[in-house]
Amino acid sequence: MIKPRLLVLMLGIAVFNINLAHASEHHSGHGGGAMGGGGVTAATCGKPRLSKFLPPHLATVAPGSTFSFLVFNINKPDQVEVTVKGIVVETEAEFKDTFYKISGKLPASLVNTAARVNIRVRAKSPHCEAEDGWLLKIADK
Repeated sequence: MIKPRLLVLMLGIAVFNINLAHASEHHSGHGGGAMGGGGVTAATCGKPRLSKFLPPHLATVAPGSTFSFLVFNINKPDQVEVTVKGIVVETEAEFKDTFYKISGKLPASLVNTAARVNIRVRAKSPHCEAEDGWLLKIADK
């Protein structure tokens, strides 16, 4: 009597596994992700990495000074948004083989203050986003 129950259980598990395999195969063809799947996960994107902030953290700079940093693991430079004290800063991007060098100018209106250069890298998935920055002291002209 135990054998028929075991056989039914095994058959049920096999059918369930076949349905899962079919569903995952069907949904993987929707596109949109880097691997052709329907969604982007941490496995399909490299988390953006920010580095080489210039001028360095806590440096004293003149109003309107230029700054730059490097961004790795992004597809397009327009994913990068830079703000300084809530002011959106226009940036320029230069592709350097495996990364982008992003540069911009501090707002000239910021004088005799400290300000954080805040960087946010946007993406379709939160797993593929990043945020970082550094603090600069802005002199009085």
